[in-house]
Amino acid sequence: MKKQPEITIDNYLDSHYIHRSNWLRAAVLGANDGIISISSLAIGVAAASSLREPIVLATVAGLVAGALSMAAGEYVSVSSQTDTEKADIEREAKELREMPEQELQILAEIYEQRGLKKETAMQVAKELTEKDALSAHVRDELGINEISQANPIQAALASGASFLFGGILPLLVALFAPVQGMEYWMYGFTIVFLMVLGILSARTGGSRISKAILRITIWGTIAMGLSALVGYLFGVNV
Repeated sequence: MKKQPEITIDNYLDSHYIHRSNWLRAAVLGANDGIISISSLAIGVAAASSLREPIVLATVAGLVAGALSMAAGEYVSVSSQTDTEKADIEREAKELREMPEQELQILAEIYEQRGLKKETAMQVAKELTEKDALSAHVRDELGINEISQANPIQAALASGASFLFGGILPLLVALFAPVQGMEYWMYGFTIVFLMVLGILSARTGGSRISKAILRITIWGTIAMGLSALVGYLFGVNV
């Protein structure tokens, strides 16, 4: 009889996908924004121009500016989140030093609200406090854990690089697709790109593929449609 592999916390977590959520969110957001932003920009210019050069110039400029903006924005956003978490942890450490009994009671009440009996909740709170009081409160009172904590550098690199990768795809369409009807070529290829992104993100995150494709395609279509409308309304042929 084949021996079953030993179940540990490490291989248990490896079978789930939540630990990928931070970098996956940044990567999907960046790639999605790169594809839609650059495609929408190209469609808007193509709707107002009969030449390839303005379209390519607009997509290249948007690609560079967008990638830098995404990376910087993600870094600032995640850094702000990290600073807030650190401040909360420091505040919690101070409260544990100044009023340990009250903090123990708070921890016990949290476990009781989750379904433990009062005596059991207090016993669990005491044992966790004896082992590492701050970690217990940070995790169960503040809701901060290793999975939820994001790395600003990692998030910035993932977001900027994925925007660059996503934006290069419509740039290739702008370079090689026929100028005549460029907006339609761009829309068709972009929908394909978005569908592939939806499939990849769903598989990586372990979620439903159909839902991911539908969501990403609908919003991409709306963005490109509005961009084309602006190009037709305010553009002049050059």
